[in-house]
Amino acid sequence: MDRSHTPPPAFSEVDRLSALHTLEILDTPPERDFDEITRLAAAALGVASSAISLIDEERQWFKSRHGIPFSETPRNIAFCTHAVASRGLLVVPDATQDDRFSSNPLVTQESGIRFYAGIPLIVNSGHCLGTLCVFDPTARDGLTAPQEAVLRDLAKLATDLIESRRFRNMGEIAARVVDATSDAVLAADRHGTIVYWNPAAERMFGHARDEALGRNVEIIIPQRLAEGHRDIFARAAAGGATRIVGTFVELVGGRADGSEFPVELSLARWGAGPPEGGFAAIIRDISARKVLEREREQTQAFLDTVVTNLPAMLFVKDTQTRQYLMINRAGEVAIGRPARDIIGQTDKDLFPDYGEDYERRDNESIASPSATIFESEFVREDGESVHLRTTRTLIDGPDRPGQYLLGISEDVTATRLAEAEVLRLAHYDALTGLLNRASFTDKLHRLVRAGEPFAMLSIDLDRFKAVNDQFGHPVGDVVLSQVGDRLRSAVPAQGWVARIGGDEFIAVLTGTRLRERADDVASAVLMSICKPFLTDRVVAHVGASIGIVLMPEDGLTTEQLRENVDLALYRAKQMGRGKACFFNAEMDAAAQDRRKLETELREAIEKDRIELAYQPVLSANSGQITSAEALARWTHPERGPIRPDIFISLAEECGLIDRLGEQLLRRACRDAQDWPEHVRVAINLSPMQFISGRLVETVRRAMDDSRIRADRVQLEVTEGLVIRDVERTFKQLEELRALGIQILIDDFGVGYSSLSYFQRFTFDKVKIDKSFVDEIATSRAAKAIVQAVVGLGRALDMGIVAEGIETEEQVRLLIESGCTHLQGYLLSKPVGARTLRQMLAHSPDLETKAFRMA
Repeated sequence: MDRSHTPPPAFSEVDRLSALHTLEILDTPPERDFDEITRLAAAALGVASSAISLIDEERQWFKSRHGIPFSETPRNIAFCTHAVASRGLLVVPDATQDDRFSSNPLVTQESGIRFYAGIPLIVNSGHCLGTLCVFDPTARDGLTAPQEAVLRDLAKLATDLIESRRFRNMGEIAARVVDATSDAVLAADRHGTIVYWNPAAERMFGHARDEALGRNVEIIIPQRLAEGHRDIFARAAAGGATRIVGTFVELVGGRADGSEFPVELSLARWGAGPPEGGFAAIIRDISARKVLEREREQTQAFLDTVVTNLPAMLFVKDTQTRQYLMINRAGEVAIGRPARDIIGQTDKDLFPDYGEDYERRDNESIASPSATIFESEFVREDGESVHLRTTRTLIDGPDRPGQYLLGISEDVTATRLAEAEVLRLAHYDALTGLLNRASFTDKLHRLVRAGEPFAMLSIDLDRFKAVNDQFGHPVGDVVLSQVGDRLRSAVPAQGWVARIGGDEFIAVLTGTRLRERADDVASAVLMSICKPFLTDRVVAHVGASIGIVLMPEDGLTTEQLRENVDLALYRAKQMGRGKACFFNAEMDAAAQDRRKLETELREAIEKDRIELAYQPVLSANSGQITSAEALARWTHPERGPIRPDIFISLAEECGLIDRLGEQLLRRACRDAQDWPEHVRVAINLSPMQFISGRLVETVRRAMDDSRIRADRVQLEVTEGLVIRDVERTFKQLEELRALGIQILIDDFGVGYSSLSYFQRFTFDKVKIDKSFVDEIATSRAAKAIVQAVVGLGRALDMGIVAEGIETEEQVRLLIESGCTHLQGYLLSKPVGARTLRQMLAHSPDLETKAFRMA
């Protein structure tokens, strides 16, 4: 039936694609029948090309093609997509004149499509799979009625071939499956004579195919049972009723050697009816299964014994009815009732006072993706109270997933009593008698969970370390004990105090008027703590600083409150100690942001995300690039570029500078290996890198790993470094110089300059700070300082680098003053390693620029 002109049924594109994939025709090899259709279509309509086109999710694929060099196209440029969508004949006389197709690459290419005609391929299910289409590079008026009729007939033929192809394939697959299956398959006619015998039947029964064909089907049954089964096979062969048609039954099979084995057999009739046809049998050897069943029965009996005698209570409930389905002997003892009184009952039936709570826990367990553990106190029938720790887990049943709830309860009464005693002993601080850190944390968590408003005061003793150092720990302990007494006296009844560290205390106030009362308590504490502490040996003096937060105003979680009270305490100490400070979010926003930035910097260093840019340094005489200064760059994913003075100082403060410095040193050495041999790399050192004592070894390893020559490495230090620890600094600088490295002093003239440094250590170069370069054209003093530094450099055989150059006049004046090297944005801004390599390959451009300016 031609369906190409019928109204489209209510099919979605998903349904259409599903029908196409079900036919399993996509990406199959060419087939002669289909190729004959496309050849006839092209010949009959006198066109250059024709195809059987199938449209899937993303493409147009040709099952058959005539005069087409390619096998598929993207779906979005396929003419056939329009025919599929309309489910009707689509004729395009001249594609170049049709707005839908004029810009289509299949049209605009050389010898592109001008004329097109396509008719949908609609299968019996009503789904449109694609088209039979013809097209030509020459435009024409359209199709004549006879041509349209031919195209429709060929499309109908193509559709029939697609559907019949599937059935042919299914038959071939079925035959192969039967031959390959491990189940025996045989067929008998209406007289019980075997007419088909597959290879598995040969192996199972020991009769060769030629031996079995023509014999009665009774050869598969032991002789002693043949009489009983003869009537069943006869009825099946004759088409009569029998229980083994369409279902599997277990029988005993007989082999050619006389041995017997268990089988599972099912019969199915074949043929149209008398006198033709008969029945087919599918037979499975279930010997292994029977062995497994026996083993399973034995295992089940063993498991039943284990469950019954398990020392822990075990129970199973139905997740829908919540009724107990099974409970072991330990469960009977724990509950105090026999199993017959428990099975079929719910927790609400058995335990009116606790049942609802037990079912709530069942609900949580059923909703949980993993096992849940609950602990509760249970009062048995005899009145004895026990602590039960119950693990519940959901298990699938034969009727539905999650059909059963399995529970195992352990009696942990003795353990909990022992733990309670340990907890009681560990509840208070031994020295002060106050709550200890664990108790404080527990009480704080409970307050936060309950959502109860409270004030928290973090009290830190001032000068206590000096008392310990001066008078010893025994005196310190006496002071701490007296501090505990004073805090107890200062904190009212609606509050409590804990010692959470050496000289750190926490006071918590509950109730109303929290801000006012917290302020009063803080004042009382400060006044009390500042009074002298009398001991047997000395009179000690300490003070206190207090940070205060309010819940919920300053935080809703314990972590947030602890963090904010620390910020408030930090601010109180900044105010001069002996002060109390309430948390203020605006006031401490910068501190929080800096801490967040520290965390992000730590992650950036951990993941090696700090990059390097390089700023060339040119010789004032030749204009040639002689070195490049490595400058650290951090581009934050949200904040954008972070200034080096911010993140470098932050790395120094939080102890990350050694790792960051080593990362940047190694990368700079690796990058410099790709530069010309005469170009050095200059790396800035932080004063903090000299503290660890590992700097020299770090530099040596970085050079060894990158295989860079030591004389190509320059290390820049500032005047401030030298001042911090003169002897230690110069010792390390001398060790670095001994490796062959050049040492430069950076930002000279803006720090604590001392000419005596040059007596102790001869630097290879001195870098004049940008502040003098900026004013050299306008300030006599700046010019004089530059000339003085140049004179010093000449006398001590040191190079002079002027950095921060931004104008041509500065270049001229600096060269006239005698500077040996130039650096600044005018000559080149800092660039990436790849860009610098390109600049070095074309360095004459920079040289010419430098000489022209000079």
